[in-house]
Amino acid sequence: MKELQTRLQAKPFYLNEEQIRWVEATLSGMTMEEKIGQLFCLIGYTSNEGYLKNLAQNVKIGGLMCRQMPAAEVIDTVRILQENAQIPLLISANLESGGSGIAKEGTVFGSPLQVAATDDDGMAYRLGVVCGREGAAVGANWAFSPIVDIDYNFRNPITNTRTFGSDPERVRRMGVQFVKGLQENGVAASIKHFPGDGLDERDQHLVTTVNDMDCEAWDATYGAVFRDCIEAGAMSVMIGHIMQPAYSRKLSPGIRDEDILPASLSYEITTKLLKEELGFNGLVITDSTTMAGMVIPMPRSQSVPRTIAAGCDMFLFTRNFEEDYGYMKQGVADGIITEERLNDAVTKILAMKAALHLPQKKAEGTIVPSPERAGEILGAEEHRQWADACADRSVTLVKEEAGVLPISPAKYRKVLLYGIETTGGFFEAKESAAGIIKAKLEKEGFTVDLFNPNRGMEGMMVPYSEVKDNYDLILYIVNLATKSNQTVVRIEWAFPMGANVPIYMSSVPTVFVSVENPYHLLDVPRVRTYINTYNSAEHTLDALIDKLTGRSGFHGKSPVDPFCGKWDARLS
Repeated sequence: MKELQTRLQAKPFYLNEEQIRWVEATLSGMTMEEKIGQLFCLIGYTSNEGYLKNLAQNVKIGGLMCRQMPAAEVIDTVRILQENAQIPLLISANLESGGSGIAKEGTVFGSPLQVAATDDDGMAYRLGVVCGREGAAVGANWAFSPIVDIDYNFRNPITNTRTFGSDPERVRRMGVQFVKGLQENGVAASIKHFPGDGLDERDQHLVTTVNDMDCEAWDATYGAVFRDCIEAGAMSVMIGHIMQPAYSRKLSPGIRDEDILPASLSYEITTKLLKEELGFNGLVITDSTTMAGMVIPMPRSQSVPRTIAAGCDMFLFTRNFEEDYGYMKQGVADGIITEERLNDAVTKILAMKAALHLPQKKAEGTIVPSPERAGEILGAEEHRQWADACADRSVTLVKEEAGVLPISPAKYRKVLLYGIETTGGFFEAKESAAGIIKAKLEKEGFTVDLFNPNRGMEGMMVPYSEVKDNYDLILYIVNLATKSNQTVVRIEWAFPMGANVPIYMSSVPTVFVSVENPYHLLDVPRVRTYINTYNSAEHTLDALIDKLTGRSGFHGKSPVDPFCGKWDARLS
């Protein structure tokens, strides 16, 4: 008991005696089923009262992650859950780029890579502050952020703009500042995705991926990042479905290759490396358990309880709740999850709730946020000003052909605009960045035509001279964001014969702008003027227009290698 109290009084929870008594009393009064219920953090897309009451009153889940919803619906979700739960819930969200990660009215501050392009650690702190303030305003108390993966592989379809770049020192500094800004505003950080994504070019959603650094290199890069974020007080760590073979072999001598498991199932990586070697004493949660990366190594009936046995304290999402709850309960009955391990996991969950003062807030009646107060905080003027400053300081001129910039209607009266983007869909852009830019340029006085490919094949295509003689400037706006469940982010050119490939660069001044992915020079290496904005939000597009027209200079510094290691991409 004394050892438990010492652990709870230490970093990152720093519980006082009253809070420790609440944890101990709550744990001792729980049934086995209630303890198992606390292990689950489910997902919320709706404020349906019957559904939420069942989760709070009957299932007695430990937490729920909110996808982006209107603020009023988020607050209603929180109200129903917290008013009907005997033990207050952890309410989480992907607060990675601003308050918009949970509420539609929230500030779109900027992607982490956009923040990194400012090369200002204070901007990372501000991002954490905005995520914390706006998340808390609608009832969130836990952020699944910051992402402290290192974007070493430009082919990785997930990390990309969600990271602070490829320099581990910058990732470390900015990760620490984000944690501080977030937790100073009452929202627990969850640094992710341990042991570190960004080396493999594959996606954990689709396959178990690999961090293949040797131990010494890992210690100096990913290890240093996680260690310093832990030292800064991060309350939780999210575990990826990522193997780290070097440490698995070191911490489990003689382990066979086929027995090396992703961190989410690996006692060596989660307990020995994270908890013992790095000294993490907070709450450990899996990444989404719907990902193939977790269930490829073994049947789901085994993998579900193995996550907790490996050292994870909470289980994120389910494929089917009744089935996964049954697998977890059977895992306890079979001894895969020992009573000691179950009690330890639930203790961590309760301890984080106590550290966030959730029992106190529930008792005081302040755990449900005020809609009026939320309206004042979401999209606050200070937050918008910070976002504008981030946009102004991050837009990066990677390559420039002498004399092309700045642009003006007097210099380039007629513009041909190539828009290459995806719109609609679950995680895709909802509005055309090319359409927004077209309208903004026309407001500036330019005449802008959108490119539409001629369907003719060889011998029937648009004459080269038709473009060369009729346009003063060609502008590409490419909006292809990375997202889960895809294998690559590359430009797919228009039919026929790559009709929209840049081929007029020697005859017509051409400017290529990527508003999301910083690596498109791989596909357009000989473009002579290339710009990255790292974010397609409208305030970032406003900053882009200011820079194209010369009203503002380019200040961004690329946090990754935009040339993708290709010598020809550096040519102008």
